[in-house]
This record gives sequence, C-alpha cells and structure tokens, in this order.
Amino acid sequence: KCAHLRLVCRAEPKPCYRSKLWCCGIALLGLAELGTFTAYALAPIALVAPLGSVSVIGSAFISVFFLKKTMRTADILGGTLTITGIYLLVTFAPNVPQELTARQVQNYLVSWPFLVYSILEILIFCVLLYFYKRKAVKHIMVLLMMVALLASLTVIAVKAVSSMIALSVKGRMQLTYSIFYIMSVLMATSCAFQIKFLNQAMHLYEATAVVPINFVFFTTSAIISGVIFYQEFQSASLLSVFMFLFGCLLSFLGVIIIARNKKEEHLQIPFIDCGHIPGENLTGKIQPDSRCSCYGTLNKEDDLVKRQS
Repeated sequence: KCAHLRLVCRAEPKPCYRSKLWCCGIALLGLAELGTFTAYALAPIALVAPLGSVSVIGSAFISVFFLKKTMRTADILGGTLTITGIYLLVTFAPNVPQELTARQVQNYLVSWPFLVYSILEILIFCVLLYFYKRKAVKHIMVLLMMVALLASLTVIAVKAVSSMIALSVKGRMQLTYSIFYIMSVLMATSCAFQIKFLNQAMHLYEATAVVPINFVFFTTSAIISGVIFYQEFQSASLLSVFMFLFGCLLSFLGVIIIARNKKEEHLQIPFIDCGHIPGENLTGKIQPDSRCSCYGTLNKEDDLVKRQS
C-alpha cells in the first residue's frame, strides 16, 4: 500500500514491480505464507487458523507509522480484545500429536465422520454455486460462504502436505505415497477457486466488509474441519472447549471492531493540466481574451478571407 501511494505521487509513474519497497513487501508476504504453511505441520488447525487475527492487528498498527493514519479508539479496543482472545486460544488449544504419516492421512480420509462432512459440504456448495451461476446471486454472504467451504478443504490438505514434508525432512520418507500428491492437487485446486471467489467479493464490496466476514467464516470452517478430519478435540475437557470458543469469540469481535467504520482510501488518478501540455502555446488563437471587444467574433484576417471568397 505504501509503495503504491508513493508511486502515484511521482512525476513519472513506474510499474510497481520496479519499486524496491513493493518487492520487499511481496517478499515479506511470501515469507509469512511460508511460516503459516510450516505452522500447520507443528500445531493444530484449531490454533493456527484463529491466529490469523494477528495480521489484522499488525496492519492496523503498522499503518500508523507507514501510512500516517490516526490511531482510533476502536483500534485500541479491538486490539485488546483480539490479544485477550489469542491468549485464551494458545492456553486452551487442543493438545494432540502433530506428526501425521501418510497412512494416518489415508485413514482420516475414509473415516465416516469426514465422509458425512464431505457430502454435506458438497451439497451446500452446489446449492450456493447454483444461485451464483444460474440466478446471478452475488451477495457477500454467498461468495464468502463458498470461500469458507473451499478453505476447509485447503487447510486439511495444507496440514497433510506440510506434515508429510516435515517427516520426510526428518528422515521418514512420506513423499513416495500417492496420498501426498492427491493432497497437493487438492490444496492447489481449492486454493485457486478460493482466490477466485474472494477476488469477486473484493471487487463488488468494500474491504472493510469483506475482511471481518471472511475471517470469521474462514476460521469457523477451519476449526470444524480440524475437529472432524483430524479429531483435534477428541480428548479435550469441557472447560477447555468452552474457553477456546470464548477466545475465538473475542478474536472475532476484535477484528470486527478494528475493521468497522474504517474509511476506504481511493488513489487519486493523475490527470494532465491543459495549461501544461507540452508543445506550442495556441491558446491565444483558440480562445481570445474575454476582456477584448472582439471576444466571440472572428479575427479580421479571417473575416477578410471570407469576404474575398
């Protein structure tokens, strides 16, 4: 964002990929996604997905320094709620073994809870897709619900792929199993369609509406998929489940408060002032001085030519 604002203000705009600041931002974004990918191999889905609220807090506070925005009371309140929710999430997260072999992923894939969940998800997605394609319903809830349904498959595949890669690095080769490549294809496909519908929502609606709703839907679907596919809360106590859900609620409220009533910024489109067009100045011949007595009439030379003709 900061790089785009700087490029717009330049006298001679240049492509964003030639900006060192923009390239640095893209590199940091890629590094963050790599860290998230690794985190799925080391921690439960139910913990990693809600921690995405940290990025919302970080962007709110970083924008104060880089974009010179004003820190609002809502930002402080939302950040406090989100940090409190994160503390509860980390404290009461499910404690389950994170080493997943290819055989375990295969067993989870054919378990009856996941089969029932997959059938329900496919039915709901087909209904939403019918309204989206045939009825041209592009409501924000419809778009982001499709994104959330795809995201549940994405996080399942990401955790399986990252866990098998981590075990292979440790010496327990898992990349020879066909389930690794099946999950890789599922991860890439679901992620591609997820981006498609998310871009559609961002195009039709304000980011201040899309970001909090997408965060709530994505986190909820990721937690449900982790509970059903990887059975992450199988041995958790009732108190731990309640406090974990309460932490999720606080994180949701914090993100919504931070994004609520935040004004959208639109970049100014540069234009050319007619008085600064390079070339010969012809203003006097096109438009005479309005204070002159001949204003609005033909010049004498033009009048003489007209009489002779």
